[in-house]
Amino acid sequence: MTLFSKIIAGEIPSYKLAENEKFFAFLDIYPVRKGHALVIPKIEVDKIFDVPNEYLTDLLVFAKPIAKAIEKTFSCNRVNIITVGLEVPHAHVHLIPTDRTSDLNLQNPKLKISAEEMKAIQEKIIAAL
Repeated sequence: MTLFSKIIAGEIPSYKLAENEKFFAFLDIYPVRKGHALVIPKIEVDKIFDVPNEYLTDLLVFAKPIAKAIEKTFSCNRVNIITVGLEVPHAHVHLIPTDRTSDLNLQNPKLKISAEEMKAIQEKIIAAL
């Protein structure tokens, strides 16, 4: 069972933003920008392009309102989507509020955000959905 599967199952706490029968979205606890979120399929597949087609086609549709809510909540030029997949062996995409290309670098120093602020960010994004 991957770390993300444990989050989906509620065995590991998360700052959940949205969920349906196929996907789960939550705030990244090691964000490169405030509002940085992850969207994951509920099936355990390591590589994004090994995810079944019916999941891939629905992934963007699920992520779109979350990205729009992040964009409404945080001052940014746009919300970009990237996939790296090296951190956890469970396919996922990052939604990152972005003003410049360098904002997408996951090697940037991670923000240190308190639990209280993470909860506030979660609530603001959910309210914007």
